[in-house]
Amino acid sequence: MQFELHGKAVDLRLTAAAEAALAKRTAPLIVEMELLFSCLHRKRVLFDGPAEGAAAVNERLAVRFRPIMTRRCSVAEGGARPPSEAFPLENPRPYVPHWLKLDFRRGQWTGEFGYAE
Repeated sequence: MQFELHGKAVDLRLTAAAEAALAKRTAPLIVEMELLFSCLHRKRVLFDGPAEGAAAVNERLAVRFRPIMTRRCSVAEGGARPPSEAFPLENPRPYVPHWLKLDFRRGQWTGEFGYAE
């Protein structure tokens, strides 16, 4: 299955468990693909965040892409949530991932995204 985000087609890969969990939802699952620009890059998938800017895939799933950058490059400030801010891109299309994979394991959503394979 594919959906479009910022004018780019993204392949959506759902496991059977993810499809079953989505079918049971009464409200859309909001998925955010976060790309951190810093000394190093980090990719992370977050769930049930704000719907602002999310593209509806269907009635039970919406996806958004959010580039951010750290305020400064310091390994000491790293960790799960380094001090960061929005990193607005004039043209986010080249940075939008090629694929998004979602799974539902032990009652928790998991995900990953990537670029050309």
